[in-house]
Amino acid sequence: MSKAPPMLAGTLQTDPRSGGLKRSSGVNVLPLVAETWAQVRDNHNTNVDWLLAGYDQGSKTDITVVAQGHGGLEACAAALPSDEPVFGGFRLSNGRFRHFYYAPESASVMKKGRASMHKNGVLNVLEGCDGEISIRPGMTEMDL
Repeated sequence: MSKAPPMLAGTLQTDPRSGGLKRSSGVNVLPLVAETWAQVRDNHNTNVDWLLAGYDQGSKTDITVVAQGHGGLEACAAALPSDEPVFGGFRLSNGRFRHFYYAPESASVMKKGRASMHKNGVLNVLEGCDGEISIRPGMTEMDL
């Protein structure tokens, strides 16, 4: 019996041409993302309460932390890039967590398509979230 290929970030797709066999989406979420998310979720850490994850420079599959900081949703929304899709999460003022996928209109169609295929694999690493939101630049908690 042959071994199944390793699953990357837990995202599977079903290919109808293969009779329904599942295969990985190919996203590789680097350990730094999970480590930074653990800092966001740490109640004793007041330095980091949001993170943005995106593609490592020059990579089409490796996801790393591109920004992190303090200031909740407002600071996170202010840090959204204008031309690259990103994934992220933050702590709300009530102590709950939300995650998101953001693809600005100015990002190329290919980048947005690739990122949407990788979305579930990346967001699965951001454990403990109550749900997903549609984020936009300038957003505040009052908008939720």
